[in-house]
Amino acid sequence: MQTQMQLQRAQPRRRGFTILELLIVIGILLAIGSLVAVNVLGASEKADLKLARAQLQAFESAIEQFRVEMKRWPTEEEGLTVLWSKEALSTDEDKAKYGGPYLKEPKPKDAWGNPWIFRAPSTIIDGANFDIVSNGPDGQEGTEDDISNHDARKEAAGDEFSEFSGGGGGDSAGGSAGGG
Repeated sequence: MQTQMQLQRAQPRRRGFTILELLIVIGILLAIGSLVAVNVLGASEKADLKLARAQLQAFESAIEQFRVEMKRWPTEEEGLTVLWSKEALSTDEDKAKYGGPYLKEPKPKDAWGNPWIFRAPSTIIDGANFDIVSNGPDGQEGTEDDISNHDARKEAAGDEFSEFSGGGGGDSAGGSAGGG
């Protein structure tokens, strides 16, 4: 009997993790996972904003090319579609003058899958020829996260546009913007 007790003492006891240790490990893993998720989601949102702004710049350049060749701005009915398809033009005369496509690929939707809004003339800035608006991540028009081709001018003007809601009204004193 004594030898059996000595054998039991000589063999190390196998010990598993306690519930407390497992909970601590799970908590650490969750904390690390949440940090990674927050950073990845934040980077994705920033990338979508940058993509939308780059698309706005491409639209503006393409509209300028359209204006030079066609001697007019696109109409609201033609919208942005006229930048990649001459089928959006209503007259044969316009179709004959069409020098496009002005964009390599059609971009009917913004980075969040919402259709672009094109207004001619502008309802955001008095005197501007057109608006191009993305409803932003929330997909709702007239909210704070909307992105337009006038954002850079609004930021440069400062408080003049602080009441901007994205909807319209045209009461802004920004005047000079010229649609570019």
